[in-house]
Amino acid sequence: MERSDMFILGAAFVSFLFSISLWFGAWGGDADFNKQAGIFVGLWVPSIIAVGSYFRRRATA
Repeated sequence: MERSDMFILGAAFVSFLFSISLWFGAWGGDADFNKQAGIFVGLWVPSIIAVGSYFRRRATA
């Protein structure tokens, strides 16, 4: 595993943790807003991995 792979997985994991914390209301505020924000941030995880995969594949081609 290369350093760039670790960076991409780290960014996805941080996004996952942030999504979980929003969903369960660790930041306070409106519960409906927190759940919607948690879902939105949760969608970043596959997006980050997909973009990382795209650039990795492009670099090796």
